[in-house]
Amino acid sequence: MICTRGQHFASVDALPSASWAVFFLAGALLRPLWALPALFVLSSLLDIASLASGTITDWCLSPAYWALALAYASLWLGGHVYAGLHRDRLASVPRLVLVLVASATVAYALSKGGFWFFSGRYAEPTLSGFIARIPHYYPRALGTLAGYVGLAFAVRAAWRLARTRFAARHGAHA
Repeated sequence: MICTRGQHFASVDALPSASWAVFFLAGALLRPLWALPALFVLSSLLDIASLASGTITDWCLSPAYWALALAYASLWLGGHVYAGLHRDRLASVPRLVLVLVASATVAYALSKGGFWFFSGRYAEPTLSGFIARIPHYYPRALGTLAGYVGLAFAVRAAWRLARTRFAARHGAHA
């Protein structure tokens, strides 16, 4: 999240924000609940630092910013739900996809809907106006989330496989 959020000193220019994926993965892989508010504080500090350095504008920093806390919590909860459904088998992939899409949909409605209706940036924010924007913005948000989460779970699976093979080889020689 530090490397991909905003335009601050640690940004990687070509990568989209990994924030949604970080919250989903934290819900799936981390047990302490304090990590959720800690990650929200981190994301907020990154935004404030980017604003202070002049690398972003205050466009997104509005009263609706707090809708992000709810969106991130929904992603965290989605990750937590998935953790209970996960099995170390390829058969878990459809479960992951379903939970990921559901979590992304709720997070999108909360974060983008919250911004649309409560930021004060749009003169007449209507439901039809918000719905009209979904086909343009939601696929990218979902794709970015799915890409990072898929990569993380692929790396996790490769790591576990390598560890198992290493243990089998070295256990056989003992």
